[in-house]
Amino acid sequence: VEARGGFFEQTVFFGLQGVIKEYLLTPITAEQIDFAEKIWNAHGMQFNRQGWEYILKEHGGLIPVKIRAVKEGSVIPVKNVLCVIENTDPAVPWVTTWAETLILRAIWYGTTVATLSWTVKQQIKEYLEKSGDVSLLPFKLHDFGARGVSSFESAELGGAAHLVNFMGSDTICALPYLAELYNAPIDSICYSIPAMEHSTVTSWGKEGEVDAYRNMVKQFAKPGAILACVSDSYDIYQACEYWGTVLKDDVINSGATLVIRPDSGDPLVVLPKMLKILEKHFGSKTNEKGYKVLNHVRVIWGDGIDRLALSSILRVVDDVCHWSADNLAFGMGGGLLQKVDRDTQKWAMKCSAVRVNGEWRDV
Repeated sequence: VEARGGFFEQTVFFGLQGVIKEYLLTPITAEQIDFAEKIWNAHGMQFNRQGWEYILKEHGGLIPVKIRAVKEGSVIPVKNVLCVIENTDPAVPWVTTWAETLILRAIWYGTTVATLSWTVKQQIKEYLEKSGDVSLLPFKLHDFGARGVSSFESAELGGAAHLVNFMGSDTICALPYLAELYNAPIDSICYSIPAMEHSTVTSWGKEGEVDAYRNMVKQFAKPGAILACVSDSYDIYQACEYWGTVLKDDVINSGATLVIRPDSGDPLVVLPKMLKILEKHFGSKTNEKGYKVLNHVRVIWGDGIDRLALSSILRVVDDVCHWSADNLAFGMGGGLLQKVDRDTQKWAMKCSAVRVNGEWRDV
């Protein structure tokens, strides 16, 4: 299995252990063989019943293959072999090819998401090193992608792949996946924060917008806590004025950090204007690197984010506005877990050698 090139010059290997534990360590059964035969007959193909009954009898239903791979989490340049699958019983030489779809699917998807997430991590790290606090990096990219993928299983694997690099996620199904298949401690895999959605603002009515925000602060703002409030249901700039005036004391007295989320518009226009309004009301400090950091509040952008948009936002906030990257966090949904495919890194699993009459031939 190899990434033959693509958008990224390296890959972060992930996904093999999960698919082995979830599928290949469970023996096949006689009932499954019977069912598979019905499927193949209906499909118009000849079913290899003899081969599968041999595996059931001689191998207890386990597929006779040996799998070797690089360590999961390794950062490997493209055009290197990441995984090798070898047949261990010459009576069933076809099992390596049989495993291709199962193995390659898990590896290309898990590894591509992990690679995308890792690449974004390097982008954010560069700006934190220049303008802010690098220790904040593990929580700078939050996974919003559970509802943006094609299946529950994709959310599990893709969400787990993101957590190779970061510790913020709302894709909760990744937690039991990692706990069960990667022996991860479920209480320290990743974290999230209380967050409003638009309906929890608009259901109060426009005249009740401030009351909706105040209620959120009352319910969740505790000393040292972080809470996120989507604030563009009506007018993001007016909402920032509300936060900095009638709600200012509520925020400051709570001891919490308020994260304001704009969720529409051009971030290269919206964010600088937001930061200016919030600085006017909450003030800012200049850190030791000479960049401004807001008091009491932060901003998260999660609308339409991909790695290119994220890079543009960081560049504008830094170069044009001279704000520290400490002020920003990002959320990615479909751009993280769904906007990838097998061609993103030109993935393939190919037969590379075959032994015929005791002699190996390169293929």
